[in-house]
Amino acid sequence: MKKIGSMCLMVLLAAAVIFTGCTKKEAPAAAADPNAPVTLTVWCWDPNFNIYAMNEAAKIYRRDNPNVTVNVVETPWDDVQQKLITALSARQTDSLPDIVLMQDNAIQKNVLTYPDAFLPLNDKIDLSQFAQFKVDVGTIDGKSYGVPFDNGATGTFLRRDIVEQAGLKVEDFNDITWERFIELGKIVKQKTGVTLVSTDATGPDFIMVMLQSAGTWLFDAQGKPYIKDNPVLRKAISLFIEGVQSGVILLASDWNAYIATLNNGTVASTIQGCWIIGSITPEASQAGQWALVNTPRFSDIESVNYSSQGGSGWMVLANSKNPDAAMDFLNKTFAGSVELYETILPSSGAIATWLPAANSAVYGQPHEFFGGQKIYEELVNYAGKVPLVKYGIFNYEARSAVTRGMMDIMQGTKSIDDALSAAQEEVEFLVAQ
Repeated sequence: MKKIGSMCLMVLLAAAVIFTGCTKKEAPAAAADPNAPVTLTVWCWDPNFNIYAMNEAAKIYRRDNPNVTVNVVETPWDDVQQKLITALSARQTDSLPDIVLMQDNAIQKNVLTYPDAFLPLNDKIDLSQFAQFKVDVGTIDGKSYGVPFDNGATGTFLRRDIVEQAGLKVEDFNDITWERFIELGKIVKQKTGVTLVSTDATGPDFIMVMLQSAGTWLFDAQGKPYIKDNPVLRKAISLFIEGVQSGVILLASDWNAYIATLNNGTVASTIQGCWIIGSITPEASQAGQWALVNTPRFSDIESVNYSSQGGSGWMVLANSKNPDAAMDFLNKTFAGSVELYETILPSSGAIATWLPAANSAVYGQPHEFFGGQKIYEELVNYAGKVPLVKYGIFNYEARSAVTRGMMDIMQGTKSIDDALSAAQEEVEFLVAQ
C-alpha cells in the first residue's frame, strides 16, 4: 500500500509540474488594438466659442487619428459645475466625460476638493509653451491640471454707428474713467435713445472687471474674504448702481437675453472678455459697425484700462476610459496646432495663450466686422497689461454673495454697508467650515 501510495504521489506531482509548465507557456494577452474605435466625450459651453473650437480641434486630430471620435456635449457652465459636484461627491463617475472645460477661477477649488478626480498633465503636455500666468491658474502643489485655452482679456466692444449718431467718436471711449463712461452713456441715451451697455444681471461680471483693473478681488493675498472693507468693491458697486439708475447700464434677465441685446441693437456696447467676439460676429447685418477700445478705469483709485473676464482650461478626468487618447488629443491640438488657432481666431476671438500661435500672421489681419481694425493685435497688447489677482478657493460662493448684496442694495432693502457685511459673514462662514 505504501508503494502504491508513493507511486500515486509521484504521478500527481509529475502532473502538477506538467500542468504548471503548460500554464507558464500560455500565450500573453493580445495587445490592445491601437486602431480600435475611441470616443472622447467633452463637456463645454458656448456654441460660438468653446464648442466651435473643440469641434475644429476634433477635425484636425481626426486626420491622423481616424479612429478617434470627439463627442462634444453642450453643457452650460453652471451645469458643468453642478454635475461634477453631484457625481464626484457620490463617487458615481460613469456619467462624467473624458475632458471638461473648467473656468480658470474654479480649477483650484475643484482639484483641492476632489484631488483624485483630475489627471495632472505635466508629463504629457509641454505647458512651458503657454503664457505662465495661465499655467499658474491651473497648478496646485507643482502639478498642472489645465491645458490653457482663452485668456479673457477685456475690451469695450462698441457700435461705431450708434456713437457717431450721438455726435461722438470711438476714440472718445478709449483710455477713459468709469465716471466719463457714464457721462458718455447719458449722451448716447439722450441723442439716440439707445442704452450704452448691458450685462447679465444674474452675476457680478461687470463688478469683477472693475475690481481686477485695480488689482484686487474678493479675497486678499492670504485667501481671507475681502468684501466688507474693500474700498474698490464699494466704489465699483456705487458706480454700477449709478450707471443702472441713470439708464446707462441695462440689466439683462439672463445670459441669452444679454447676448440678444448685442445682436438686436438694444445697446451700443458691451464690456467683456475677448471671447464675446464669437457672440457678436454672427449678426451679419452689423458687419463693419463695431469697434474696439480698452476698458474704463477708476478716477480716484489706482487702476489701469485693462482687465480680464473668464478664461478657461481643458482638464482630463481620472475616470476616463481613454486617458492617453484624451491627453494626446489635447497635446496635438490646443497645445500643438497653430492651424487650429488660425482657424478659430477670426470668428470666435479665441486669442491663444499657447505662445507659438501668437506669432501667427493671422493676429495682424484686419477684421472686417470691426471696420478693418486689427483687433487681435490690440487684444494681445491688452492681455499683457492685465493685473493679476488671487481668485481664492471660494470664488464663486463669494461672487454669489456679492450678487445678492447688490440686488438688496438696488431694491433698497439694505444699505451698502449692511449688504457687504452680510456677504462678508456668509463667505467667512464657508471658509471656516
